[in-house]
Amino acid sequence: MQDMPVDDAQARALIERLSAQARTERVAWPGGQVCWRGFGAGSPVVLVHGGHGSWLHWVRNIEALAAHHTVWAVDLPGFGDSEAPGEGIAALLAPTLATLDVLIGSDTPLDLVGFSFGGLVAAHMAAQRPNVRRLALLGTGGHPGLRRPKGELLNWKPAWHAGDALALEHVMRHNLAMHMLSGAAAELDALAVRVHTEACVRTWFRSKDISRAGGLVEALAPYAGPTWLVWGAHDVTADPPVIAPALASALFDGRSDVVAGAGHWVQYERADVINPMLLDWLGAVRQRATVPPG
Repeated sequence: MQDMPVDDAQARALIERLSAQARTERVAWPGGQVCWRGFGAGSPVVLVHGGHGSWLHWVRNIEALAAHHTVWAVDLPGFGDSEAPGEGIAALLAPTLATLDVLIGSDTPLDLVGFSFGGLVAAHMAAQRPNVRRLALLGTGGHPGLRRPKGELLNWKPAWHAGDALALEHVMRHNLAMHMLSGAAAELDALAVRVHTEACVRTWFRSKDISRAGGLVEALAPYAGPTWLVWGAHDVTADPPVIAPALASALFDGRSDVVAGAGHWVQYERADVINPMLLDWLGAVRQRATVPPG
């Protein structure tokens, strides 16, 4: 695990270093383009970020996964470097699936990992695309359970439009502490603040109402593969000890885990735990595939 940046300059440098490793593919669709970033080599793993996010939601996971897999991290349409689609999840799914097919082929087996709103997106992708071997949903949206808000989020746009960097950082730290991470605002690291800031100011797609409308179990009804559900114990978007086993039991082949010491952005806050767990989950596919028939 890399050392964490101690200031914004180091955070920017880490992001630039990771970006330089990427094979960046801007794949055209009728409404513009979808930006995908590829890393590593091996069986394909697709990472789907959350609302007010980008491929950098996986900044602390990509290198660990890419040591064993070809990792494709998307900027969903309407986020980051990808042009915005129309309203609604169907308008977002169509270009995401179409450009993925262009990128790796429509019949190529792959594994899907989704976070937050991206968990609901990944669920729809798994139901609509052939050869999705395994699905991992981290702090997923679309569930019917209760939320546990810590406090109100602040509007960052006035500080952004005023060019007030200190005020903007204050708001972002507050919002990260209220919604994304389990620590206090003053304790949050510079990389989390930089990733969250860049993601927020480059989000155009409205995902919150979609995430909170439910539909996850229904979306996964056609999917006949194994699904792993993971929450941080302090995730404010759910009551993990209740929703995790309930959702897992409702799925075709579901299992669940709750990770201590983490909030909603579990793969960032506990990358030390999530990375080996994800590799074990994804590695089970390879191990199973190498067993000779009969």
